[in-house]
Amino acid sequence: MDWGVHLPHLGRDVGRDSLTKFVQTAEELGVHSGWTSDHVCWPAEFDSKYPYSSDGSFPAPAGLGWLDPIGTLLFVAGCTNKIRLGFTVLILPYRQPVATAKQLATMDVLSNGRLILGVGVGWMREEAEVLGMPWDNRGKRSDEQLEIFESLFLDETPSYDGEFYSFPEVRFEPKPIQAPVPVWVGGNTRAAFRRTARFGHAFHAAFEPLETVKEEWRQVREECELLERDPEDLTLSLRMFLDPEGTMEPAKSIAGSVDEMVDTIGQTQEIGVSHILVDPVARGGVDGRLDALSSFMGDVASQIT
Repeated sequence: MDWGVHLPHLGRDVGRDSLTKFVQTAEELGVHSGWTSDHVCWPAEFDSKYPYSSDGSFPAPAGLGWLDPIGTLLFVAGCTNKIRLGFTVLILPYRQPVATAKQLATMDVLSNGRLILGVGVGWMREEAEVLGMPWDNRGKRSDEQLEIFESLFLDETPSYDGEFYSFPEVRFEPKPIQAPVPVWVGGNTRAAFRRTARFGHAFHAAFEPLETVKEEWRQVREECELLERDPEDLTLSLRMFLDPEGTMEPAKSIAGSVDEMVDTIGQTQEIGVSHILVDPVARGGVDGRLDALSSFMGDVASQIT
């Protein structure tokens, strides 16, 4: 099992020192990867429903700081040496693809090949509108962006002529160190499962009960077979709350005693999960979350093969 952790780039006390301490300690603890989420800004009132809460509410209180996910990981690349750098997930429709590709290639080069390109199509129409980006056909647009990334990252003189994006032959250097950059696809729709089968190196589920993840993973594998792709080539990743005090929804959490946590992780392994991204929930701000992570890695993760 590989362990990822959501980095403290959002909250009321985000900053350089807390982020540096957190990620460097995570690296020392043997954490495989550090992850950032993607929101830029959104209207004070909106109608879009958050797909990972039971009532559709978005758990982001007023006054919440939220650092840019790409900028945060570029910073993390400069103060770490081994931990991989992932997005959970980067919302492709929020951004112009060629400029985004340059940022991603820069990150991979400066981190010496540690980027994990977690991608999704988003859920908040109003945020895209604030950013001046189109929301129509966002799935098709996202697929074209992934094709563009592939061309820019791998072709000597990349070009693209699609339904939504096009550009002539260009020079795009330097290329990422990784060839190809690993793409981890998030989402809970059939279109997301097809996108995983077509472009993905992993399916990245988030905050869902294990029975739901199991069914989604079955559909991902089914889509692979339709494309005559071996589903064994894919990794199954799951983002869960690390919740020692049991304050979050149990079906979406690793919670309770050490034995209970080990048992929960065993259940994820039974459905095929081989990477868990923990999102620490604890009192005491960033230090409290870091204490929870340290205890988890020492007492729980050390027992998992």
